[in-house]
Amino acid sequence: MAKRRKEKDEEEEKPFKLPKFDEEKFLKRERRNIKTTFLSFIFGVIVAVISFGFWILLSGNSVRWYLVFLFGIFTGSWLKYLFIRLNIDLTDFTKKNWFASFMIYFFTWLVVLVVIVNPPFYDEEEPLVNLVVLPEMQEPGGTVKILAKITDNTGVEKQDITFTLDGKSILSKDFDFIDDVFRYTYGPPTDFSGDETHNFEIAVKDDSGHTTVREGSFTFSNDAIYLGTPSPGDLLRAETPISFVVKPDVWRVYYRVDDSKEINTTKDPIDIKNYVTKPKMKGWTGGKENVTVKVSAEVIHNFQNHFLKDDEGNLILDNQDRKIPYWFANYINDTSTYSFDVANESSIGKTESEAISHPKADVVEAPGFEILAFLISLGVIFIIFKYRKKDRRN
Repeated sequence: MAKRRKEKDEEEEKPFKLPKFDEEKFLKRERRNIKTTFLSFIFGVIVAVISFGFWILLSGNSVRWYLVFLFGIFTGSWLKYLFIRLNIDLTDFTKKNWFASFMIYFFTWLVVLVVIVNPPFYDEEEPLVNLVVLPEMQEPGGTVKILAKITDNTGVEKQDITFTLDGKSILSKDFDFIDDVFRYTYGPPTDFSGDETHNFEIAVKDDSGHTTVREGSFTFSNDAIYLGTPSPGDLLRAETPISFVVKPDVWRVYYRVDDSKEINTTKDPIDIKNYVTKPKMKGWTGGKENVTVKVSAEVIHNFQNHFLKDDEGNLILDNQDRKIPYWFANYINDTSTYSFDVANESSIGKTESEAISHPKADVVEAPGFEILAFLISLGVIFIIFKYRKKDRRN
C-alpha cells in the first residue's frame, strides 16, 4: 500500500511537459484540408452542370429526378481518384475527412442543381390553368362566369392570354385578369328559343414559349332547375314532400314562399340531383291558396390558396389572424314560378330549415421541395464548416 502511494507521489511530482508542436506538419495538413474542401466544392459545381445536361435529356421521363439523384450520389466516389490524380497526400486522411469532403460535394451539387433547373436559368413547365365554369348549365335569365386560376414559374400577364368564344376572339378589355385569376361573364342570352350550348377556349403562353390550352362549354336551358313533385296547383300538407331537380353541380338549393326568407332544401342521398323540402319548414303559412314558390341555386368555388384581399392587394384576416378564403359565386334562378294551395295545419311553418356550411377551402401551407432542400443544404454546409473550423482550432 505504501509502495503504491510512493509511486503515485512520484508521478505527481513529475513536471508536465507540453508535446512538441510540429508546425510544418500542421501547416501541411491544413493546406491539404483547404485544397480538399475547395476541390470538393468545385467538383460539386461541375457535376451539377453535367447533371443539368442529363436533366434536359430526360425531360418528360417520370423517373428523371431519381436517375439524376443517383448520378450525383455515385459520382461522389470519384473524389478519391480526383485527390490522388492531383497528388494530394491522403496518408492521414480519416473517415471524418472523407465524410466532410463528400458532404461539401453533395450539398454543393444539390444546391447548384436546384438553382439552375429553375427560372431564370431554365424553364420547361407549361402554365398551369385550373378552369371552372359557374355554372355549367344555366337558366336563360342568368349569367355564366368563366374562371381560370393561371400560374407559371415565370409569371403570366394579361396579354399572354387568348380567349375565344364560339370561334370568335374576345378582346382582352372584355375580360379581367386579377390576382392570377381569369374572369369572364357571359349572358344572359338574347332571343332564347331553346337549349343552346357555347364552346370556348383559353390559351396561355409564358415567356419561354410554352403554351397551355384549355377548352370548355356551358349550356342555357329551361330545365337547369325544375319542379319534380308534386304538380303545380296541388294541395300541400305539412309532410307533403316537395322535390326540385337541379342538373348542374351546385353548393345549395333554396327557395322562397311568396316573400318569405330563404328556405334551404336537403340533398336526396339516393338521387343527388334531387333536393327535397316540406311545407313544415319555417317560411310556409297554412290555410292559404295560390302560394307562389321561386327556387334558386348557388354555385361556389375556391381556388387553391386563393384568399380575400383589399383594394391594395393586402390579405384580409379574420378575428383570429387567419387568412380568409375567397369564394367565387354565381346563382341559378328558375325562370318558372310554381303555385300551390296549402292546408290549414298547425305544424306547417314550424321547423327550421337545414343550415348549410361552406365546403372546406383548398389550402396548402407546406413549402415547396426546392425551398426546403435549399434551406436544409445551407444549414448542413454551415454546420460542416463550423465543425471543421473548431477541429482546426483543437
